[in-house]
Amino acid sequence: MDNKLSEAELFLWNYITQNLSEIPSLSIIKLSELANVSTTTIVRTMKKKGYEGYTSFKHHITLNFSNVEMVDEEIRRSIIKNEQEVIRTLNMLDTGTIEDAIQKIYNAKRIVIFARGFSELIGEEMKTKFQLVDKYCELYTDPNIITTISKRLHKEDTVVFVSLNGETEELVIAAQNCYDKEIGSLLITASKESRLLELVELSLIGFKSEISFFPDYEVRSRLPLSVIARILLDSYAIRIKKK
Repeated sequence: MDNKLSEAELFLWNYITQNLSEIPSLSIIKLSELANVSTTTIVRTMKKKGYEGYTSFKHHITLNFSNVEMVDEEIRRSIIKNEQEVIRTLNMLDTGTIEDAIQKIYNAKRIVIFARGFSELIGEEMKTKFQLVDKYCELYTDPNIITTISKRLHKEDTVVFVSLNGETEELVIAAQNCYDKEIGSLLITASKESRLLELVELSLIGFKSEISFFPDYEVRSRLPLSVIARILLDSYAIRIKKK
């Protein structure tokens, strides 16, 4: 199922996040009237957001905020934003792709991670965890070094790209180099459409919220990428122990 919100659904979700304190007391009919959308749109939006329906969403909101009634509305929006990024990311993950990624990592002689910006922190965590399970791993974050190293890779290597939007220029160049040399590659991202996605062998895609509390700066949360990386590394560690 396509979980991308339609224009009406996005309008509804924005209305809900801006009026969270009122939601527990609103019936689906009343919300429909206030937001000027159909009840069908409400149900579809809730399902795309990971809930069984509007009632389960209201129940969740009531439980989560019953002890924080005095919390500022914007803080509530922040809580919902982060929760949605986790829930939707978990729902989007494909176990088959995770299994394929584990096997590719296991069979690789060397893991090379390319990451830029805030994604570098996730790359650093991944490198450390790979080393803790005795998997040789290198991390590169400098744009010039990334493009240079990508030309020197071998077919025994597997490259992991960590990129929120999949459009960072030096990562795209590196991915093209890997593609041309038939180097195995894995992308951890939150974008369903990007140049990187078209060049890599495997991709694990998370959910990125539309809400940003720093709209004037490119500092969007890497939470979905962190969730994916941790699940991948945990799964890999489990497989290693079993073997």
